[in-house]
Amino acid sequence: MTRRRQDRGPSARLPVAALAIALLAGALLLTRLSGTAPADSGTPAEDSDAVGFSRDMAVHHQQAVEMSLSVLRHGTSPEVRTLAYDIANTQAAQRGMMLGWLRLWGRTATTSGPPMRWMDMPPTSAEDRRRGVLMPGMASRADLSALAAARGHRADALYLRLMITHHRGGVHMAEAVTADGTPQAVLRMAREMVRSQRTEIDLMKDIAERLGGAEHARTG
Repeated sequence: MTRRRQDRGPSARLPVAALAIALLAGALLLTRLSGTAPADSGTPAEDSDAVGFSRDMAVHHQQAVEMSLSVLRHGTSPEVRTLAYDIANTQAAQRGMMLGWLRLWGRTATTSGPPMRWMDMPPTSAEDRRRGVLMPGMASRADLSALAAARGHRADALYLRLMITHHRGGVHMAEAVTADGTPQAVLRMAREMVRSQRTEIDLMKDIAERLGGAEHARTG
């Protein structure tokens, strides 16, 4: 008698399309109703760490959510799927909070200037921009296309490699937030991102090794 293989990942209980809708609804709700909008330091200036971090990290997080939804559709490892589910939920919620702060500060979610100006970093190269890499750790358009086309173990391994790099870039950005004039809620979120994403990097490296992809975990 053949036993049906059970998918232990949480996405088996919640279809990916429904998850995507839920994430979008949650992000919109947080954007409109953010009850923890930082007001302790007044309205942050346009060139402040608070505004720059919230604006740039919202873009950074959006890509992480998209990559996670992709591997939930096409990956097969229960560990990877569970991790991707958690990353998608966490980063969609954080993104909604940051967009809510920008709205309440009267700041736009996008700007015509280059990203990362608040970090005193040089802008990305013309070649990086051509490839769609706007900030540290972000995947290129070619990377995203490869992930969307990958299936099974190949999708799992590629997701881990891309997300390890993505998290490292996110940690670098979060560590750049200074306490000088930055609302406490923004500082708390940045510090929590550093803590949680470092933990997830270690977890992803362990999973990659167990899946036979140790070479991906050793990059960087």
